[in-house]
Amino acid sequence: MAVSREDVLNALNRVVDPASGKRLVEGGMVEGLVLKNGHVNFAIEVPAERGAAAEPLRKEAEAAVAALSGVLSVTAVLTAHHQAAPGAAAAAREGAKPTPGGIPGVAAVIAVASGKGGVGKSTVAVNLALALARLGLKTGLLDADIYGPSVPRLLNIHDKPKSRDGKVLEPIEKFGIKTMSIGFLVSEDQPMVWRGPMVASAISQMLADVAWAPLDVLVVDMPPGTGDAQLTMAQRVPLKGAVIVSTPQDLALIDARKGLAMFRKTHVPILGIVENMSVFVCPHCGSESHIFGDGGARRVAEELGAAFLGEIPLVPAIRETSDAGVPIVAHAPHSAEAKAFLSLAENVAATLKAPMRPAPRIVME
Repeated sequence: MAVSREDVLNALNRVVDPASGKRLVEGGMVEGLVLKNGHVNFAIEVPAERGAAAEPLRKEAEAAVAALSGVLSVTAVLTAHHQAAPGAAAAAREGAKPTPGGIPGVAAVIAVASGKGGVGKSTVAVNLALALARLGLKTGLLDADIYGPSVPRLLNIHDKPKSRDGKVLEPIEKFGIKTMSIGFLVSEDQPMVWRGPMVASAISQMLADVAWAPLDVLVVDMPPGTGDAQLTMAQRVPLKGAVIVSTPQDLALIDARKGLAMFRKTHVPILGIVENMSVFVCPHCGSESHIFGDGGARRVAEELGAAFLGEIPLVPAIRETSDAGVPIVAHAPHSAEAKAFLSLAENVAATLKAPMRPAPRIVME
């Protein structure tokens, strides 16, 4: 028998918050409940100062729902509400500096982003991470695309991450890199129908509650666009910089400009622009065709004063190896296609030697 929304709420209402003494539902602590085909997602809202101390409550709630007949999977996250202290708004207007963030044991964090979907951003992010590892850097890969995680398919990972202490997750290692994705915790066909605060909380947990250290660089595969996920990363982590991925066509470049502008507005350095699907190379005759235009990303980089990091060709081998879960840099590291990613990695690695930037100031105007 299929589980109902009322069944889930009743189960959650049997869980009592030890801090307040209230039942979760009656206390208004359950947010964003989504139930689809036996898969359940929800958030538990707690005061910000409780932080990780509320983790046992999250696990108890998950277990209560998982015990219901008809439930196939449960994903619960903690979200925090903040009580503004007196004078906080004035302090923000005056440009008070927030506590700088960071991930212990991680030397640098870079974001791979795009203004729109469909430009091959995740493929670039995965191969870039693998190429950085081939250069000798201890590398991690965080899939921050909550709504459409691609890393589980690109790396053919079906295992769920484990935890030694019940608090911190161990990243899954494959091809010499450490990885984490919301897709490791939910089934591939399960939609993540979450509001912005839940997305921000999930990303924050995958940054802070994963045993990333030690790493020279953490590559973050960002969701497309300029929304909550991008702001969460820009404001909570001192990013080393952002790599903007675009195809050569004008429509993609319009959105790439927006993505670049968003990162600059949040004081995140732009490491440069990479042009994906730059040229189609026929696997039979070797002839080249500029299907999406020629050199558009290079021109935009010059116009906006950003570095041009390189071109990635549109070839069947990249698509085939990605679909097979063995990306081209891992499958054929000496191929021409893999060398394009290795060149990109060399350009990115050169920027990692610069001093880390502080977390951005948030100023209300």
